[in-house]
Amino acid sequence: MLARAVTHALVGLESRRVEVEADVSEASLPAFVIVGLPDRACAEARQRVMSGIASAELRFPKGRVIVNLAPAALRKEGSGYDLAIALAILAASQQVPRERLESHASFGELALDGRLRRVGGILAVAEGARRSGLTRVLCAREAASEAALAGIEAVPLRHLAEAVAYLRGEGEPPPVDDAPPPPAEQQPDLADVRGQERARRALELAAAGRHNLLLAGPPGTGKTMLARRLPGLLPPLTPAEALEVTRIHSVAGVLSPDHPLVTRPPFRAPHHTASTPAIVGGGPSVRPGEASLAHRGVLFLDELAEFPRQTLEALRQPLEDGIVAIARAGGRAVFPARFQLVGSMNLCPCGARGDAALQCTCSAQRLTAYRAKLSRALLDRFDLVVTLPRSRAVELAAGPGESSAVVAGRVDVARRRSRARRSADADELLGRAVDRVPLSGRGRARVARVARTIAALAESPYVEAEHVAEALSYRGAPHE
Repeated sequence: MLARAVTHALVGLESRRVEVEADVSEASLPAFVIVGLPDRACAEARQRVMSGIASAELRFPKGRVIVNLAPAALRKEGSGYDLAIALAILAASQQVPRERLESHASFGELALDGRLRRVGGILAVAEGARRSGLTRVLCAREAASEAALAGIEAVPLRHLAEAVAYLRGEGEPPPVDDAPPPPAEQQPDLADVRGQERARRALELAAAGRHNLLLAGPPGTGKTMLARRLPGLLPPLTPAEALEVTRIHSVAGVLSPDHPLVTRPPFRAPHHTASTPAIVGGGPSVRPGEASLAHRGVLFLDELAEFPRQTLEALRQPLEDGIVAIARAGGRAVFPARFQLVGSMNLCPCGARGDAALQCTCSAQRLTAYRAKLSRALLDRFDLVVTLPRSRAVELAAGPGESSAVVAGRVDVARRRSRARRSADADELLGRAVDRVPLSGRGRARVARVARTIAALAESPYVEAEHVAEALSYRGAPHE
């Protein structure tokens, strides 16, 4: 007898409908085969499903069981198909009503004792189920709040036996609680930073205008400290942005089960030993990288010049287009990656360059190789470049500066202001800078954007020449 269950496959951030067809012939020799291009984790569902059905005190068919995952040309990856496979087999062996099963989507991993485990990507699956006309999705209890964000009714289940009882009409599962808001995190305060007024100003500009920022200078000047205070200056995500970011984190499997909705701009800080696929996405089973996990937030690359040049160059496309496109023989996946890039670096490999109290020991060859890690094309994509000097004793002994809350208030006001028009003097200065600095076409556009941000923070109706002059002062490569 043939029965069907509905689930979904993840292709990038998109979900595609998959029909799990189970054909049971108890008069044939015992066999259990899964076809339809499953990967290893999916093919291993045979052991989990057989053990889970037995643990639920249900009957696994004694004859031949063939499970087809259609469409067969679409590769099926992961363990999220377990629940649909088990229910399709139970329906084909007349232990579950077939018609009722086909009106639900199913997604979840089975433990050997029949318990249901949460699987990443349930939000995208639930959205796909809603688009295909289904109104309910069967999933693990821990994933139900996340699935409900898609506007579909989630059926929270702890065990395969509960799924069977529900489909038989023997009881309704408890209602899904609304996703609790994440706890308010204590962000590092900008008031902790002593001195470095120019860098603090650049940080405020970066927050107000979503600009890329490069902080350079000797160790101990506060580069990392400043960068980690940028999230505290950013406003919360809008509801649409929160759902978009949550979807990415869900597919990547890094979403907190206790707080499934991401409401604050993400801050990602990968180590410089991270591989290129880990940063931009990809790998054997294509997943979002750090660039996509930082979507609508900040990607912080500490010790920027220590990252492989290949990795840094791979960031150029998402910095321009706001997406990461990964092509594979089996298809193409596109991940959003509209983030602010913040980098920090020393001025030389030994770190002494730029520090009046130390003597740089780097050879000219070593210094050239170090600087060559950053191409001109990459540096051109930084709107703000600041070289930090070592703070003086009087600055370190001074009281705290403005707090993050005060600066965040100005940032919020500046973001709400309409774009100011450039004055004639500002246009003239920008035109002269193209030849004298010099500026590329991209560089000119980025200077103009920074100048508009400066005008917005100044609450000026026009972008004046002084705003363009300040924006130009942040251009160029790091220097001593």
